[in-house]
Amino acid sequence: MITYLQSLIENSPTKLISYADYIGAVLYHPEYGYYMKDKQKVGRQGDFITTSNISDVYGRLIAKWFSSVCEKTNLPPVFCEIGGGNGRFAKAFIQEWHESIKTPLHYMIVEASPYHRKLQRELLTPGYSVVQVERLDEIKEFEGTIFSNELFDALPVHVVELVDGQLFEVMVGCHDEELFEQNIQLKNPAIISFIEESKIELQEKQRIEIPLAMVKMLQEISKTLTKGMVVTADYGYTIEEWKDPLRAKGSLRGYYQHKMIDNVLESPGEMDITTHIHFDELIQKGEQVNLKLVTKLRQDEFLLKAGILKELENHYDPNPFSAVSKRNRAIRSLIMPTGMSSYFHIIIQQKGLELSESNVFTD
Repeated sequence: MITYLQSLIENSPTKLISYADYIGAVLYHPEYGYYMKDKQKVGRQGDFITTSNISDVYGRLIAKWFSSVCEKTNLPPVFCEIGGGNGRFAKAFIQEWHESIKTPLHYMIVEASPYHRKLQRELLTPGYSVVQVERLDEIKEFEGTIFSNELFDALPVHVVELVDGQLFEVMVGCHDEELFEQNIQLKNPAIISFIEESKIELQEKQRIEIPLAMVKMLQEISKTLTKGMVVTADYGYTIEEWKDPLRAKGSLRGYYQHKMIDNVLESPGEMDITTHIHFDELIQKGEQVNLKLVTKLRQDEFLLKAGILKELENHYDPNPFSAVSKRNRAIRSLIMPTGMSSYFHIIIQQKGLELSESNVFTD
């Protein structure tokens, strides 16, 4: 990977590349990229954990919730998951659909990683009918729902910093196989436009990530979805929350074997890289491409409204290792105020519909 980065940097006009180019390379290069490698990334043996890997309760509950929305709104049961990872969410979702809903379902997974597509096929075949594609633009326009869990936080971002009252873009260079940062005067018009439209105001020495790839992804989602919902599960900050002095260094982080790495230039291609997303801009940029906000909820609030308490089995089992006990613990972990869900939000957007929050939850 370092040889490839050296070449990429050397061939750039300024001998520097943006953080967006760096992240795009170390995460998504077809051969050397972290997500593309034949390596376990999710779970205890990997580098990070996701909600859908805690328990199958999450995927099963989303299936039931989606079914109820389809019934109430006449939305077709077409479900497209972007970034399916190891396939555990899809398996739980489809199992629940087959067992309790038992109506036709069209399930699609958009997954760029050949390794993850292989894991999905191993987990989901032969009993499940799932369409796999590498890119969203391979899917024809459809009515239904597009779902993602920790997609936007893994997209490349640019990094800007305010120094002596002037905005700079933080770039990446390389010398003797050592990567380093270098500030250049901010000139990228797309970044400048994003900052102005977002009304981002930085304090001296403050950094922030600029998610231009998020804007492009929203455009692609809207182009693919003719009518339906977009459901996004992710972590991030509002504009007001970005102003907190604790976030002066931005949110760009690496994760390796469940340890947080502050310097994402370390070990390129060997660790996950993530950022907190801009919630306000996800909503605003969505509006600009006809994805209208229905609701934004903390994930535990969403799960409660979706009926997760009904999933708790109300009998005591003295065996803490039984399936019932494990399942109930998983449910409680998803709704406890200090649990994983408190860090996540669910944003529901719509296109071509007239939904309110009451339309998407059972009374």
